Amino acid sequence: MSSRRFERLPTIRGKLSATIVVAVAIAIAISYVLIGFALKDTPKASEAIEALKLARRIANGDQSPLPSDTMIVRRSITGEISVDGVNFGDLPTDIRESGDRVPQWGLWDNYVWASIPTEQGATLIVVYPSPTRGFLGRISATLGFLQSYSWQFLMAGAIAAAIALGLARWFARGMTQPLRDMAEAARRMETGDYSTRVDTDSRDEVGQLAVAFNRMSSELELLETSRRELVANVSHELKTPITAIRAHLENLLDGVEEPNHEVLQVMLAQSERLGRLVEQLLDLSKLESGEVPLRREEVSLGPLVTQVMSEIEVASADRDVDVRSDLAEDLPPIEADPERVHQVIFNLVDNAVRFTPEGGEVRIEAHRHNGSVEVSVADTGVGIPPEALPRLFERFYRVDPARAREDGGTGIGLAIARSVVEAHGGTIRAESEPGHGSTFTFDLPVARPAAPAGTNRRDP
Repeated sequence: MSSRRFERLPTIRGKLSATIVVAVAIAIAISYVLIGFALKDTPKASEAIEALKLARRIANGDQSPLPSDTMIVRRSITGEISVDGVNFGDLPTDIRESGDRVPQWGLWDNYVWASIPTEQGATLIVVYPSPTRGFLGRISATLGFLQSYSWQFLMAGAIAAAIALGLARWFARGMTQPLRDMAEAARRMETGDYSTRVDTDSRDEVGQLAVAFNRMSSELELLETSRRELVANVSHELKTPITAIRAHLENLLDGVEEPNHEVLQVMLAQSERLGRLVEQLLDLSKLESGEVPLRREEVSLGPLVTQVMSEIEVASADRDVDVRSDLAEDLPPIEADPERVHQVIFNLVDNAVRFTPEGGEVRIEAHRHNGSVEVSVADTGVGIPPEALPRLFERFYRVDPARAREDGGTGIGLAIARSVVEAHGGTIRAESEPGHGSTFTFDLPVARPAAPAGTNRRDP
């Protein structure tokens, strides 16, 4: 079977079965030839019997004419020897002295011989070349042996091929079942169903492929769920300010409301919320795709934290929340984009202030830790349930959706913070105990020392 025809088989089970059957057929054929060659001497017994028959016919005068390639030796009672026909040389003693009482036959080198006693008491010896002598003779004998037992060989080959085919299909069924399951699951994925998993206990390559397929299915299912939630959340977040603005505009056009300062202030706040949401979505998209270049430089956290606290004090003037900073005195500068780090700290502090009750406290701390600067923002708010911690940094995720919307949050700030920190090569995490506040911690790399004069600074 050529490779092209093999590739045309529609299933792996068929290919495996065909491969095993072809391999078994080749193995059987080689075995048959070797067995036939090993038993090539078996026909020589029949040759000796034929030589004995020829000797009897010659002794009885029934053979005419005499064979041209045969040596006929007659030994009289007195031991005199006469040779007719072809002379193959001196015969061995055991052949010359055989046949005086009973017929005898056998093989001598490449010759077949037979001797019988005659009625006159003499001995007739017949010698002629064996048909199986030489390389071609061996091939002929092998073919003759195979031809003699051809139907036994064919029967054994058919039985062996049938057993091999049955075993191949049985083993192939178990091996290819995960592949068929994956094909079925892939077809379901085309319709949007990502919940299908492939069950297999195999540890081979097919089993590893099934494990990878299940992992991919889980990730796709999670991505699809996130996509649907994102679409729903974006739609809701966009719809809320648009609906509010539209309602006020309709009231103004209908004369229900007057274009006073209060109405215009509400419309402005809603439009700012809408613009802020779109800007944050674009910012998050660029950060996750790596389109926003980071302008890294040596940044001192002290002035940056002071600036954030001033902005928070203005933005949250109506809330009685104490915002403090506690930075280590020996805090080294970090290597980061100051604008992006400002964005992270502001988002964390702003969230902490909004979710801390009146009279609470928000503390910003920073210290050096294993070659990085670790910054934490802790509050004395209501805390976060343990089941919500793994999803805090997802887009639009809110522990308390109703309260977050009332406070003007979009649910994107923490997602942006995570993207910025990871873009700098750091990590961000959250710890919380319900009723005792929350702590958000992230780390950023310490600035490398300046290169000596006259040398080039290269990244490691």
